[in-house]
Amino acid sequence: MPMATSSASPRLIQWLAIALLVILADQFTKVLILGSFQLGDSRPVTSFFNIVRWHNTGAAFSFLAWAGGWQRWFFVGLGAVATGFILWLLRRHGHQTLFATALSLILGGAVGNVIDRLLHGYVVDFISIHYQNQWTFPAFNVADSAISVGAALLILDELRRVRRG
Repeated sequence: MPMATSSASPRLIQWLAIALLVILADQFTKVLILGSFQLGDSRPVTSFFNIVRWHNTGAAFSFLAWAGGWQRWFFVGLGAVATGFILWLLRRHGHQTLFATALSLILGGAVGNVIDRLLHGYVVDFISIHYQNQWTFPAFNVADSAISVGAALLILDELRRVRRG
């Protein structure tokens, strides 16, 4: 068993590097948006994609956005607990490439959004996907994208695991 721990250490650095890249990309894009857009600004890029500036005080799909402020610290705490749990999982399962990649993306996204909550009290969202003027998906960011891709990879990993078993 000690062999798995020692061989997992170099892999842990690899997984943390992926998470760090997500955090850096997320924070860099948010700095660009905060410097170039006022709250509510929107610039079309394509017929279905706009760059916007939106502040989300809630979670996914603005869940608890109007809760009165306590949700900021709740989501920071939840992010801290999730970070600890993901780090523990990466140390134990860093040899499982797809699983660890998924966790790294989720970790980077979660930390990116926690940084926003600590710095601003809200998460900066700026990607807006829409169809004509009839349907708009809630604005999101690089961190949200990494979390979503990570979640999809977790599902794929589990489906592969079930298929092998």
